Amino acid sequence: MSERLNSNELDGGRYLVLHEFVKAAKQKLNANIWDYLIGGTETETTLARNRMAIDTVALRPRVLNDVSKVDTGVDFFGHRIRLPVFLAPVGSLESFEPGGGASVAKGAGDYGVPYMLSSVSKPGMEETAAAGRGPRVFQLYVRGGDDFVDDHAKRAIAAGYDAFCMTVDTAHYSRRERDMAKRFVKTWRAANTGMDHQAALSWREVARFKEKHRIPLILKGIGTGEDAAIACEHGVDVIYVSNHGGRQLDGGRGSLDILPEVVEAVAGRAKIMVDGSFSRGTDLVKAVALGADWVGLGRLYLYGLAAEGASGVARVLEILEDETTKALGLTGVNSFGELTRKHVHIGAPPVVFPNVHSAFPLLREGY
Repeated sequence: MSERLNSNELDGGRYLVLHEFVKAAKQKLNANIWDYLIGGTETETTLARNRMAIDTVALRPRVLNDVSKVDTGVDFFGHRIRLPVFLAPVGSLESFEPGGGASVAKGAGDYGVPYMLSSVSKPGMEETAAAGRGPRVFQLYVRGGDDFVDDHAKRAIAAGYDAFCMTVDTAHYSRRERDMAKRFVKTWRAANTGMDHQAALSWREVARFKEKHRIPLILKGIGTGEDAAIACEHGVDVIYVSNHGGRQLDGGRGSLDILPEVVEAVAGRAKIMVDGSFSRGTDLVKAVALGADWVGLGRLYLYGLAAEGASGVARVLEILEDETTKALGLTGVNSFGELTRKHVHIGAPPVVFPNVHSAFPLLREGY
């Protein structure tokens, strides 16, 4: 017997499930930008392992707890945010929607989570900050010397950014074969200069930044417990576990596989971010139970941006919040603060072959 959705379930209007944004984004983007969005480097093994790492963690729900008042909110640099997520930095946001970073800032602010702006996205640091409200982070690719970094740090502080992020896993630009095979080169990459500064980046620059600037520092691209420990010794405020969405080093581990050793190495000395194919409410529960403070969304919010601009970003987050509320309640907790490692089982067999869209198996069935 078929059942009709009630009015509350239809409040979302056009988009009721997350994979509908994937389909809408593909329809709106040209083939080059679509491949830039979904692709990884070389064999795309690291990309697939991001999803595999998530899918091999199972939840261990507890029952007969009062879960009538689930709260999905957490703190972020003095702000209360609606989910323990942030919109991860992505280059060339304007390729997905003309407003670029400004649209992302508006969507994030309207919903109530932070965004992290990439230094290679338009309309730029100050213009993006002015377009939205709420917490924000600026992410820098180092394309110059100390003066270059200092200038960006001062501008970020003046524009009201809550933290400053340096990406540390792009010493060499990777071979993204989807793009190469079609002879497609992003405009900003063709005009890019100063990669020698990124390649020469070392712990010296980290120590110098912490000595000179008071804004909290995030290092993005940490992939081992060893480097996480060194970062803590340098006073880094946030360790950001990331493999660039599988777009840098091929043959790496999935981010959620890396997270436990980083948590152990950090030992409470810094906050921890993680990204890498997190796409569902249950994914957020797994990441926080394993020790992450905040989870970065990348491709997921870009589908919303490409489909509907700022409102699409906000709607993606609304659906994700609904998934997350149910996931927390059914796991037997009322908040992320109640989660522990006992709520997860590591080593469960995956049931879906991992790929960039394996979090949405209904796509294969035409839904």
